[in-house]
Amino acid sequence: MSTTPVIRTRVKICGVTRVEDAIKVVNSGADAIGLVFYPPSPRAVDMQQAADIAAVIPAFVTVTALFVNPTVEQVQSVLDAVRIDLIQFHGDEDDGFCQQFNRPYIKAVRVRQASDMVEACVRFPGALSLLLDSYKPGVPGGTGETFDWSLVPDDLNKPIILAGGLSPVNVATAIRDLHPFAVDVSGGVEADGPGNKGIKDASKIQAFMNEVYRVDNEQHNS
Repeated sequence: MSTTPVIRTRVKICGVTRVEDAIKVVNSGADAIGLVFYPPSPRAVDMQQAADIAAVIPAFVTVTALFVNPTVEQVQSVLDAVRIDLIQFHGDEDDGFCQQFNRPYIKAVRVRQASDMVEACVRFPGALSLLLDSYKPGVPGGTGETFDWSLVPDDLNKPIILAGGLSPVNVATAIRDLHPFAVDVSGGVEADGPGNKGIKDASKIQAFMNEVYRVDNEQHNS
């Protein structure tokens, strides 16, 4: 029997807005959920929603708070009211701002060219990982669009979390091509229909997870 550990791609499901969807995420085997504290987003949650969701998340599933150019007071008010394990910054925050909250953080990079990622590794020494997302003018994230994965350098000195337009259809290819530490999905596991942003579909979540498991096992056995 082989003692070689299986290399497992971690999964974060972002934009959770309901307790019942959080339970679906946990039951699927995902590693983390994301709560959006950015009011312009259709997936934003208020403090009570966030607290109710975080309350049903068990140990070893990471509760992530997403902010875009917040004030110190906005971040701290969330941390004071909601169990938050990790902060995700999606705006123009600098490393000093991101490090002041006594929580680990990850930094989103909206990718236009390879140098964006290389520079972010230098500019954000405190970030645990870089979350790579699609660039769209005026939109901080959640575009539902992929970017050119060939731009991602092989030798970044931080783990990468791949986001931007992932779904059960393309996540296996993404993992096979880039071998990211983790993948992050939101719209790709939501219920169909224009009014359902933030409403997660259990069958799509499971299909996404199954594809992650499949390609991880395929790579381990190849």
